Amino acid sequence: MRVLGIDPGLTRCGVGIVDVRPDRTATLVEVVVIRTPATMPLEQRLLAVGDGIERLLDAHQPSAVAIERVFAQQNLHTVMGVAQVSGVALHAAAKRGLAVALHTPSEVKAAVTGYGSADKRQVQTMVARILGLAEVPKPADAADALAIAICHAWRGAPATPATPGDAGTGSLTPAQAAWRAAERSSRTSVVRPRLAK
Repeated sequence: MRVLGIDPGLTRCGVGIVDVRPDRTATLVEVVVIRTPATMPLEQRLLAVGDGIERLLDAHQPSAVAIERVFAQQNLHTVMGVAQVSGVALHAAAKRGLAVALHTPSEVKAAVTGYGSADKRQVQTMVARILGLAEVPKPADAADALAIAICHAWRGAPATPATPGDAGTGSLTPAQAAWRAAERSSRTSVVRPRLAK
């Protein structure tokens, strides 16, 4: 299963693509941080981020997209930028008929580290360990995007296209059907990695 994860942001938007096998072994495909300067007009910033996401979608053709869910912050300006970028990403995925899931930061932390209140360093360390990387992905937006993608795959989210009226499995590719079957058979026997306390 190939998942494209997005850590939405207007100044820095992390995008990470991972391949995850039925045994939940994850492999890095690509990770980038799309940057836009604060001096650029808002519509041009959103266009630049959207174009970057669309290029990655078309180049890597993921079966699903996972985006960090917007959560309340004191800084309304930051929340607005995250929400706008999330909308651009949702639009790009929908145009391609891709399944999309939104995951909260605590869901992502729990999936990757086993602890919903883990700090950024713990998440980054586990992402590097899960993907077999020699170094922690930087900046933090890159590691967060990869964590979101891993979370989505490990939580067993369906990889079916978001097509209206599609309730069955007839539209699944052979790879997606194999993934779904493997997820069903291995769900009760998988132990996720946890950080030592």
